[in-house]
Amino acid sequence: MTDASYSRPAPASLQMQTSLDRAIQCQGIGLHSGKPALVHLVPAGPDTGTRFQRLDVAASPAFRLTYDCIISSPLATVASSPLTPGLTVATMEHLMAALHACEVDNLLIQLDGPELPILDGGSRTFLSLIKAAGRSRLPVPRRTIEVLRPVHAKGKNDAYASLLPGRPEELELSLTIDFPAPAIGKQSFQMVLSQHSFEHDIAPCRTFVNHQDITMLQAQGLALGGSLENALVIQHDRILNPDGLRFDNECVRHKMLDAIGDLYCAGFRLSGRFEGHKTGHALNNQLLHTLFASPENWRFSDGSPHRLPSSG
Repeated sequence: MTDASYSRPAPASLQMQTSLDRAIQCQGIGLHSGKPALVHLVPAGPDTGTRFQRLDVAASPAFRLTYDCIISSPLATVASSPLTPGLTVATMEHLMAALHACEVDNLLIQLDGPELPILDGGSRTFLSLIKAAGRSRLPVPRRTIEVLRPVHAKGKNDAYASLLPGRPEELELSLTIDFPAPAIGKQSFQMVLSQHSFEHDIAPCRTFVNHQDITMLQAQGLALGGSLENALVIQHDRILNPDGLRFDNECVRHKMLDAIGDLYCAGFRLSGRFEGHKTGHALNNQLLHTLFASPENWRFSDGSPHRLPSSG
């Protein structure tokens, strides 16, 4: 990806955009569909962003992932294509989190169905794929979205999410959860996002579910691909997985993983502080809508105009 037509001069202090060095793929099971799911990660040129393409839908064009193509779904992050009515891509948050942490700016993600594979229930396998593919540096400066003013989103049962100004080129996150099951209870975690912190503290953490909810979810056509291989199953004060927890606070760390993925649906890396309490996919996306509702809330790090790319 070093075509001379992509070249623009840039100060040495600026970070440059990246993509993968080579294409890579993997196959697994969709968490909710329970069906085989194949995903291809394909290098893309500068200013492409993250684009999704459904290979199972004839002549379906790739569309750019933006915060405003995310549709309401409480149990996964789901994007709807603005180019193909009714076409969706689901359960992307674990891959998006890994791309965010690894600073992959441009990528084409091709799927053979409506859902990404759940794999290990976290981001560890996606992270391994990205590292195996390698990362290439592109000759165009990266633009980061800097948070200028505090913005907030509120949900039910005291849930909230906030973005606040922070240190340049840094995303700091803090998160708390509070579940009635004693095996989870109140947990908190905070971090500064980097590939190292993500790989060691966040990527292994699995999605989780209350055992008593599984029958209801499956009756709704959800969680059909869930198992003890890809999810933590909680039964009141017990963890039903034979290997137990990977961290004492694995559940809040997984919620942090989800938030990192959801925030990358902004289309660019964020610079600021994220604070969340009982937050989930819908509230994280509501927060992005609030951020971009006014040009006084944010700016691009390179001073370019307040004009976000369309998802077309």
